[in-house]
Amino acid sequence: MEYGIEELAAASGEKIDTIRYYQSKGLLPRPGKRGRGAVYGDEHVRILRSIRDYQSQGFTLALIKRMLAGEKSSKSQALLKAVAKESGARSLSRAELAAESGVPEAILASLQSAELLVPTRGSDGEEHFSENDLEMAKAGLTLLSEGFPMDELLQLAMKHARAVEAVCDGAIALFDEHVRKVGKQGADPDAVTDTFRTLLPATTTLVAMHFQRTLLHRALERLRARAEEDDLAAAVAAVAESDDRRLEVRWT
Repeated sequence: MEYGIEELAAASGEKIDTIRYYQSKGLLPRPGKRGRGAVYGDEHVRILRSIRDYQSQGFTLALIKRMLAGEKSSKSQALLKAVAKESGARSLSRAELAAESGVPEAILASLQSAELLVPTRGSDGEEHFSENDLEMAKAGLTLLSEGFPMDELLQLAMKHARAVEAVCDGAIALFDEHVRKVGKQGADPDAVTDTFRTLLPATTTLVAMHFQRTLLHRALERLRARAEEDDLAAAVAAVAESDDRRLEVRWT
């Protein structure tokens, strides 16, 4: 069946502006031509419905684009869905994020400008944030409430973020080479997805525990260098406690 753009909008339940936006982002194939008019087909309707379905599951447009491109290959599809699922499915506006986290919108805007807070953009054109963003905002507010100056904390957070991005790129490359075996014969898709679900929480725990231990030991070294005996005793106790107890890393 053939559709004009108005008919496609009616058949798919999407707005004309949304359809054109998806086309501009490469999610929807360009229409055919019939004389001077654009002609869409049933495949366009199917893709638009798939986009809506993926969005209802909390997937970002970037991931949806990759899933649509790989729909004929189950090798990538299962892993993409697993990655998206772990990103936090709940969606919040910036106003809702501010209200639930207690962080003023002005500060959230600063974090967004520094690319420390990265929203997704839905089919409605609005920015959306995840539950993970909410947890990070709450953690950041805890630091600010203890007297950290915001400007200096932002600079440190940006430095940390860039370093983390570099490490993550290296970790993904290792995963692709040794688990997914990209460019080689390739591993079983289901096995790769199961491995990803195992590795993600394990890696998160490893990184969190290493950061905590490094932070405590570096603080201890600084206190020793300054010979601050009272604080040193408290720090030694904190380090000993962290060594005897696993850092709690929530994983849901």
